[in-house]
Amino acid sequence: MSLSAGCPRCSAPIAEWSDGSDHGWSCPEHGAVLPLWRPAEASYDAFVEHLQTAAAFPTYLPWPMSPGWGVTDFAVVADRPDRARATMTCCSGTSDLDGPVDVLVVTEEAGTGLGARCAGTRHDDPGVGEGPPAVRVRVESLQVSLWPVSTSGQTGEWDRSVVVGEAHGRWLWIVLRPASAMLLLRDEWILRDVSRLGPPLVETTFGGPRPPW
Repeated sequence: MSLSAGCPRCSAPIAEWSDGSDHGWSCPEHGAVLPLWRPAEASYDAFVEHLQTAAAFPTYLPWPMSPGWGVTDFAVVADRPDRARATMTCCSGTSDLDGPVDVLVVTEEAGTGLGARCAGTRHDDPGVGEGPPAVRVRVESLQVSLWPVSTSGQTGEWDRSVVVGEAHGRWLWIVLRPASAMLLLRDEWILRDVSRLGPPLVETTFGGPRPPW
């Protein structure tokens, strides 16, 4: 298996346990967790494995991807294909105004904690929905409103913008680095579940430096 297991909420290593009749995964910081599966390096073959692990759970990418952009990271939280709870993708490229840009997209069930880890925020589930949305994106044919999440006062790297909304009953997070890349979302972005994309994925670029999260 080219995907390695970790904790969805932090970078601590996790251990698999079994008592003969049951098994699971444990994080020293967060106790029992569903494992997060992530490749050491983004590749087409690892992405196929990711989609098999995620099964019916959606994996979103901005689509079509702009020329020169590629997939630099992805992950899925699941202990078996029918129990996936979250997916993450990162596509990276350049813009005229911002230079190198990373765009992370997370969709997850409430309480999973992957979105908060990628965004660098404190709480697993964000409090959003007050006031007008900052931006809107399309998820397949659904228009989704996204509200800003403050990252002020958080530890670590701060040059990022975070917006969150709800799509199909799950949290949808978009994290953009640098923060100024938020302006890219002024264009109506379309997120597509690429698990059903088929042959066009073969032509997608994979690899490159992974984003920090």
